[in-house]
Amino acid sequence: MTLASLSEVLNPARKGGYAVGGLVVLGWEDARAFVRAGEAEGLPVILQAGPACRKHTPLSVLGEMFKILGKNAGIPVVAHLDHGNSLEECREAIECGFTSVMFDGSRNVISENIDQTAVVAEMAHAYDVSCEGEIGFVGYDGGEDSARTDPEEAARFARETKVDALAVSVGNVHLQQRKAAKIDFDAVRAIESATSVPLVIHGGSGIDASTRRKLARTTAVSKFNIGTELRMAFGNSLRAAVNLDRERFDRIQLLSETEKPVEVAAREIIRSFGPGG
Repeated sequence: MTLASLSEVLNPARKGGYAVGGLVVLGWEDARAFVRAGEAEGLPVILQAGPACRKHTPLSVLGEMFKILGKNAGIPVVAHLDHGNSLEECREAIECGFTSVMFDGSRNVISENIDQTAVVAEMAHAYDVSCEGEIGFVGYDGGEDSARTDPEEAARFARETKVDALAVSVGNVHLQQRKAAKIDFDAVRAIESATSVPLVIHGGSGIDASTRRKLARTTAVSKFNIGTELRMAFGNSLRAAVNLDRERFDRIQLLSETEKPVEVAAREIIRSFGPGG
């Protein structure tokens, strides 16, 4: 099976009343665990390369890694650039084989965000690649505050940019380790009424499973970005592997012991808001 575009997995999800996991990748071990989790559940997965990942590993390497995983998977796998910062970075991702790019202009005034995102979307669509944009601003736990998404601005943004998916700020926050986010369902439904594209929730780790499930079942939210929750599973399993025998030093041996716990965590996450969850 080859890599799928974001639209190819989100449009059926929106129509079917479920969501797809945008799982944040930091390396080979977790990427492989995510694909195995999707195969075990029979559900698509979105492998996301965020800014931290790209600082550590070049896009060219990530692109090849995602293509190999997608080619050998028995499920749809999306290779997604998360929080792309420029047209050039999004173009590089497309050239490296990514099937979806997110341009993040959410810190800009709306006119600049629209203009820049529209250019990225047009470029992406020329290559049959999907494009995600963000309107409003999803803040960071212990850092920048959020700016809630305005439904009228969301309608204008979706119409003028022609994005395939729209990330919104409705109480969700990046990098939360506790399930502390309070989602404004009325705001989600107002945005849903004003737009016609699948909605995306960044900061999904801070939202409890029942709320994620309700959003997937009853609204246009079709994608949850999950990073912190999975990094915690990886870190805890790596710590356990190291502490099991302090004389062990082989990197492959230690990292291999993180894959099953991460796979189990990913399975639980994607199952919770999948079509059978």
